[in-house]
Amino acid sequence: MKTRAQHGSSQSTPGARPRGYLKIGDVAELTGVSASVIRSWERLGIIHPVRTDSKYRLYSKDDLKVLKRARFLNRVRGLNGPAIVELLKSQGLVKSARHNGAGAMGLRLRQLRLSQKLSLAEVASAVGISVGFLSAIERSHMSASVGTLRKLARYYKLNILDFFDPAQANPYRVRPSERKRLDAGPGVQMELLAWGNTVMEPHLFTIAPGAGSGDSYAHEGEEFLYVLRGVLNIALEGQWYVLHSGDSFYFESNTPHTWRNTGKTETVVLWVNTPPTF
Repeated sequence: MKTRAQHGSSQSTPGARPRGYLKIGDVAELTGVSASVIRSWERLGIIHPVRTDSKYRLYSKDDLKVLKRARFLNRVRGLNGPAIVELLKSQGLVKSARHNGAGAMGLRLRQLRLSQKLSLAEVASAVGISVGFLSAIERSHMSASVGTLRKLARYYKLNILDFFDPAQANPYRVRPSERKRLDAGPGVQMELLAWGNTVMEPHLFTIAPGAGSGDSYAHEGEEFLYVLRGVLNIALEGQWYVLHSGDSFYFESNTPHTWRNTGKTETVVLWVNTPPTF
């Protein structure tokens, strides 16, 4: 009597690889893109691999096509990650992300503007961005950079924590799966590590190569950051400091500052503001 395997059953065990999908090592070999860069491009939203029950990434033929195109744009055209995202979006190869709180934030910004009977032009002019960009943010077609988020929060007299839609009560312990996440521009993800009636604003920033804060910004308070992994360049009033894994940095938030990941791998930073910022 033939076994199920001999009959060619299509059933699979939990965590098994679906047919037609490849693991990250195979993809790296086929595309000529290192596994670390593939992961960073995933953070940017260039590709969207599926996950097995064991949390392994699996890549489709469409993912391979997009990765090869991204490699060409990076190596031949000299584009960085965020620029690749925007070009691939314009070519229809990458869809604008609507996850990690982007939809809720866009709706929240639109409701704020309409409740105050403001036009797109009025808010855009006050914040220093284009009408089209603000409209795209409100419709969740694009995510705003950290610099733009800070300016919008200040304009509406809000705390940036409001964009995370956090629970009012302090949960004390926050597990990794419970963190509130927010996309803050191409390649930048903010994870809120505590909420409630707090006097500190603790985040975990994950920053893809080439990604950063956007425009320079300033606000009241003080900031402390600790680089867990990677490289971060941060400028205070135009003077640049290069931070590596293990470095810490402390400054007054009313000093205009901007920052960027100038390395070739993903940067992860523990970042604390006090008090919670506008």
